[in-house]
Amino acid sequence: MTGTVSREFINVGIAGIGTYVPGRVVTSAELEKTLETSDEWIFSRSGIRERRIASPQEATSDMAVVAAEKAIRDAGLSAEEIDLIIVATNTPDMLFPATACIVQDKIGAVKAGAFDLAAGCTGFIYGLAAGSQFISTGMYQNVLVVGADTLSRVLNWEDRNTCVLFGDGAGAVVLRPVPEDCGFLAFRLGSDGAGGPHLTQPAGGSRMPATRETVEKKLHTIHMNGREVFKFAVRVMGEAAEEVLAAAGLTKDDVDFFIPHQANVRIIESAAKKLGLPMDKVLVNVDRYGNTSTASVPLALEEALRDGKIKNQDHVIMVGFGTGLTWGAIAMKWCGYKGALGASL
Repeated sequence: MTGTVSREFINVGIAGIGTYVPGRVVTSAELEKTLETSDEWIFSRSGIRERRIASPQEATSDMAVVAAEKAIRDAGLSAEEIDLIIVATNTPDMLFPATACIVQDKIGAVKAGAFDLAAGCTGFIYGLAAGSQFISTGMYQNVLVVGADTLSRVLNWEDRNTCVLFGDGAGAVVLRPVPEDCGFLAFRLGSDGAGGPHLTQPAGGSRMPATRETVEKKLHTIHMNGREVFKFAVRVMGEAAEEVLAAAGLTKDDVDFFIPHQANVRIIESAAKKLGLPMDKVLVNVDRYGNTSTASVPLALEEALRDGKIKNQDHVIMVGFGTGLTWGAIAMKWCGYKGALGASL
């Protein structure tokens, strides 16, 4: 019953999914016109050919609302049935109120609590772990988790080392109780704050409030030590996946699909190699969307479901990493149901 706490843990899984990407496509070839770079240089280092960029009228909440409404419909629910909304984002509409509260109002989820979650690009993984606990304990029945980011608004478009990597988008899922033989099997979350300086947006908070100087020095944009972030990601992606497999009582041979954070194809390939997985088990769409931060994992998941790749009872591993530095992994056994883009029992 909503609002009460059960002494027995309940299995939790994904009951609906929805995504949104802006209509504007910016190819790497277009960026050649304004940056000292080339399509081939970008592709050889990241695997990215194009990315989606939000229109001037689109904020993070606007993208989140579209994805959220699709996910709720896919789950066969109404907005009034949502108990809690978690929005994982690095680019909220504003510092406060929370973007989750804006989404709650726009979709009409009048009975839902709402909060934002900041864990870098790992935010969606953290959101799934957090949201599932409310259901597992019996406190809530239906939790909406959204990953949405408009990173184009915090990029220095003169810095070829960062602006070519990122794109905008949103993904959302509805979490619900599921049968005992499926759903989330294990979570692993981690952080290393000592690595935080490697990926930052320095200004705009209480440490460095906005001034004319911070704006002129572009301190409100992403600053990244690409070499250190790459080294961290290559190491942690494989390790996190191995840890969550062990926690779930699974082996590498049990993995049907691996959904990594879509940051860089070389990182993805290194993680797959460490796990001993063939690339046909690894979901990759970074070439078309770039790094969409918290939206990258749900975008890849939705695409795989839409294409009919993931089947009932498949074991799926999802792994993310991001600023913080943070990382997280989830092992799950996919449940067949009438939601999730028409998948059925």
